[in-house]
Amino acid sequence: MPIESLSLSIGTGGVGGTYYPLGGGIADIITKHVPGLFATAESTGASVANVRMIDGGEMLMAITQNDVAYEAYYEKGRFEGEKLDIVGLFRMHPEYAHLITLAKSPINSIADMVGKRVSSGAPGSGTEVIFTNMITALGYTEADFTISRLSFAENVAALKDGTIDVGFWVAGPPTSSVIDIATTHDIRIIPLSPEEQEKVVAAYPYYTAGDLAKGLYRGVDEPVPSLYLASAMVTHPDLQYRAAYEIVKAVFENIDYLRMIHVAAEKITLAGAPKVAIPLHPGAEQFYKDVGVLK
Repeated sequence: MPIESLSLSIGTGGVGGTYYPLGGGIADIITKHVPGLFATAESTGASVANVRMIDGGEMLMAITQNDVAYEAYYEKGRFEGEKLDIVGLFRMHPEYAHLITLAKSPINSIADMVGKRVSSGAPGSGTEVIFTNMITALGYTEADFTISRLSFAENVAALKDGTIDVGFWVAGPPTSSVIDIATTHDIRIIPLSPEEQEKVVAAYPYYTAGDLAKGLYRGVDEPVPSLYLASAMVTHPDLQYRAAYEIVKAVFENIDYLRMIHVAAEKITLAGAPKVAIPLHPGAEQFYKDVGVLK
């Protein structure tokens, strides 16, 4: 059955993060390689906002963190009592937590952040969700910090201006806005101790302890212990079966194009693509069966 002509928006995140360039690349692939579809990427408030916009019919595809997708589908956390209509298309790249301060700051640990001015991420973002989960697992509350809710680009400006002490990012490294501030200012990425990593992973098992690699940003010359989780492309169950099949097929047949856009796409693989935290769209699932990734 041919695909009905359709224009679709892909929800991404702030322009200083990883979702926006990757979403733009995926939109290009869909428009060029799936006849009948025209896709555009839109900057949004990211994960939480994205799944709500899909459920509300404002967007047809979006990138979100796997934890947000899981909670939205299974009515957990902030989505308790409001199961959203979303299904998976493919897993994307791993996203790492970045706690950034200036190198001249005396803040060297999460404990040092108590009482300080901290940006927890844009309202409605997966970044904000992870910040809340992380501090909760470590025994803190938002009242222990002076909280601002800023986008990645706003984090950069606020750190440069000295209006916050710590900015929080969750993104596929290297992310452009961290590169921005590291280019003009000496930065420090605040590490998590092994005990802190263990506590967060024990409380939220969809996170994984891991290191931000050295050399990703100017002045960061050693690996930094942190946390990461996967992101995913999700859609509404009403997306045409054939459209879902052809979108996933086109993305993986043109993955090299996406990898030219952002190095994070190196981690997007066909073998890992079905590993989304929620059920797959039937069209995507059939594609994975046809290529032998799923039985």
